[in-house]
Amino acid sequence: MRLIKSKKRIADYGEVFTPSWLTDSMIDLVKGEADRINSRFLESACGNGNFLVKVLQRKLTTVELKFRKSNFEKLNYGFAALMSIYGIEILSDNVRECRTNLMQVFSEYLGFDDSSNTYKAAYYVLFNNIIHGDAMKMRTLTEKPITFSEWGYIGNGKFQRRDFRYDVLASSSAFSAEGSLFSHLGKHEIFQPVKTYPLMTISELASAFDLGLEEHR
Repeated sequence: MRLIKSKKRIADYGEVFTPSWLTDSMIDLVKGEADRINSRFLESACGNGNFLVKVLQRKLTTVELKFRKSNFEKLNYGFAALMSIYGIEILSDNVRECRTNLMQVFSEYLGFDDSSNTYKAAYYVLFNNIIHGDAMKMRTLTEKPITFSEWGYIGNGKFQRRDFRYDVLASSSAFSAEGSLFSHLGKHEIFQPVKTYPLMTISELASAFDLGLEEHR
């Protein structure tokens, strides 16, 4: 794997990709969480996704070990694993590559192509989870606050989505600091979603993908 794309990108953005062996070593430090299906991972400068791809592969290994005898649960818990992966990236080509690389791992595992509802639903998740933005400013490239979707697999093929602002989530340590004005509050009192969606199936996620295409035509 090439560790740099150009000297200009290093100078402008400090872009140097992490080698595969180092990525594996880093993930091994949190192996218990990396192997857990619904533990959430956010990389704030995700590049083309080589770190997130490794995490997804480990999660899908867990899915296979637990649910390989049930195609229904394998599909839905596979989506739960994908939904737990988040990234922010400032360069548009890296954003596209990151989504593509994650999709390749996911589609190879479940065995679907880009004409299926499964593909559409997965891309809808990746579009919402891999953000084109500036992690330092906590804003998108259109200067909107970065918002992340919290996905939860409820069971019976249904998923819950709630959207939260990244800047509010990132301030959690200040809210919980001893002696602060908010230290007595629980997280459920501080972190209120900006939007909560009805429960959705994979087919309904695919329909949301189609609706998004129509809105941008």
